[in-house]
Amino acid sequence: MTRTLDFIIRNWETILQRTGEHLSLVGWAVGLALLIGVPLGILITRQKSLETPVLTLANIVQTVPSLAFFGFLIPVTGIGWTTAVVVLFLYSLLPIIRNTYTGVKGVDPSLVEAARGMGLTDFQILHMVELPLALPVIVVGVRVSTVIAIGTATVAALVGGGGLGAIILRGLSRANDAQVMAGAIPAALLAIIADLGLTWVERRLIPAGVRPQQARTRRRSRWSRSERAEARDVQDQGVGARATLDG
Repeated sequence: MTRTLDFIIRNWETILQRTGEHLSLVGWAVGLALLIGVPLGILITRQKSLETPVLTLANIVQTVPSLAFFGFLIPVTGIGWTTAVVVLFLYSLLPIIRNTYTGVKGVDPSLVEAARGMGLTDFQILHMVELPLALPVIVVGVRVSTVIAIGTATVAALVGGGGLGAIILRGLSRANDAQVMAGAIPAALLAIIADLGLTWVERRLIPAGVRPQQARTRRRSRWSRSERAEARDVQDQGVGARATLDG
């Protein structure tokens, strides 16, 4: 660990630069996946014929090994940043598409019918009812996609994509465990920070009418405990009064 700290201190500028490259790869990939995945997830809730092909294709993409994916794309997009972003984008699609679809489909049909009865158009129902209620599930998909992209981006160095993977690969080629750890530790920290940060964003974005579900459950459990305590007190008082009368 001392050698790793020494390496990080001596090469902090390089590590910072590679961290910026890593974040750029992940940001572009997840951003594009959001722009395409959310509308696509909404589309397959409306077009039943597209549901199975889209989800099946996204699942197939997710199962292809990352190195194989890079190999398939190199003849098309070449070696470098573009190939890395395309692969990360494709890996990020499935959780976002699936969670958008699940979130929108999971909205209570009675709420949709009530909104339609109030005269809302399909777009207004989607914007004002379905998406706000589906938002918690969609954000979970974004969190999963981001963590997957951060992990997969370390492999992007093999095709010249840069990022923290370049430090790890150089360390492996030199059998330098301190250099490997200097690239692996920031990558792991990025994944943890991204997960915690998106959890915070999720709590901030969820509408107040949707978020209190757990709070209401906790309040009900607290009230039920207090009510049970009061009932026991009343029961004890009744038993005491009965004993006094019997005496």
